[in-house]
Amino acid sequence: MQNKSLTNVGNPDDPQGCLVLMKKYLEWMLIRNYSVHTVDTRRLYLGFFIRWAEDRGIVQPCEVTKQVIQRYQRFIYHYRKRNGDPLSVRSQHGRLIPIRAWFKWLARENYILFNPASEIELPKLEYRLPKHVLTSGEAEQVIAQANLKTSLGVRDRAILETLYSTGIRRRELTNLHVYDLDPDRGTIVVRQGKGRKDRMIPIGERALAWISKYQDEVRPTLVVGHNSEDVLFLSHLGQQIDPDALTLLVRRYVEHSEIGKKGSCHLFRHTMATLMHDNGADIRFIQAMLGHSKLTTTEIYTQVSIKKLKEIHTATHPARLKPQTPPKKRNSKPKPADDNKESGTVE
Repeated sequence: MQNKSLTNVGNPDDPQGCLVLMKKYLEWMLIRNYSVHTVDTRRLYLGFFIRWAEDRGIVQPCEVTKQVIQRYQRFIYHYRKRNGDPLSVRSQHGRLIPIRAWFKWLARENYILFNPASEIELPKLEYRLPKHVLTSGEAEQVIAQANLKTSLGVRDRAILETLYSTGIRRRELTNLHVYDLDPDRGTIVVRQGKGRKDRMIPIGERALAWISKYQDEVRPTLVVGHNSEDVLFLSHLGQQIDPDALTLLVRRYVEHSEIGKKGSCHLFRHTMATLMHDNGADIRFIQAMLGHSKLTTTEIYTQVSIKKLKEIHTATHPARLKPQTPPKKRNSKPKPADDNKESGTVE
């Protein structure tokens, strides 16, 4: 399902066909200033649905009914990936959202008479905690894996320090430009983050020092012509690092650290937020750091950050080990004999 090519999906000559109307919808999204990443994701997932519908003889949106979408929902529920695993609930949810939005647009633009997806119930998302969060010692152990004897090792150290210090997303890191750093103020500007929002956040002195070392010693050797466009972190080919390549890079360092935990860029995001909250940072400051539009998204770290709750539990719960008072020592000296009593002998 995920790996099939979408080049032959739909009939480009049918003005009322799924392919033509999908392209019009995607163009409308671009005109409304949706991010390119969002448009590409919806193109992919709508393409999956169109191919599935074509296999069942459905080639125009007007032929799609509520029952058809319910069948597709059951299809993705029972679908199995190449390794035999089902799609996660979040993945199922993500594949249905573009379909619901597309049919809503089709009905509003009068391409169809009614919206067959208006009453579709999306899968209920689970409230999941991060699988792994690093301790400060574990984070240092992962960062120390970078080989500082090589130029790419220095670059990787700067990348890991930036992820740990700021908790920015992988795409936000790959989109950083040289002019986004302000060493004097100790800040970076994250441009067009999730939701197409800019934000300014602090970055630590240690991370800035490693970035400075990378910029002075390594980046000039990686720049090739004008392809870099002032991108901060460059690949060995002098180009902007691909987000998927960054994921593999960071995951490799986590595995080599042998800390017994798995993860990649988001692992440092979870770690930064959790450790800051452990050390007393207000949840709203963490929300600003992470770029969450809703505080409820950030509040997950009040659950992960267990340090303060553990301290209160230890101090207040009655079922705890109390320090035992040592037993009183017995007097080893024999008691003096009572002169008023006869020595007891048994006859």
